[in-house]
Amino acid sequence: MPTHRTVEETERLGEEVYERNIRPKVEATHHGKIVAIDVDSGDYAIADTGLAAADALRKRHPALDVWVVRVGYRTLRTFGGNSPRRKE
Repeated sequence: MPTHRTVEETERLGEEVYERNIRPKVEATHHGKIVAIDVDSGDYAIADTGLAAADALRKRHPALDVWVVRVGYRTLRTFGGNSPRRKE
């Protein structure tokens, strides 16, 4: 799928949209779920996997630059001993 931006720019915008508009709405009720965010419109979808969330988002409208985050965590997956949970 083509994109408009670099991965770094998509990440920056996605994190901004998530923190400002989405996190307050989903953190208490969807902890651990995956959110796919259209960084252009701010629209988002929630699912159990990144692929399912992105598919649900793109069914509503074609999104070129999508950022995916896990609710309540800084990363989608971890490989080490540090806690991936977001700090309050």
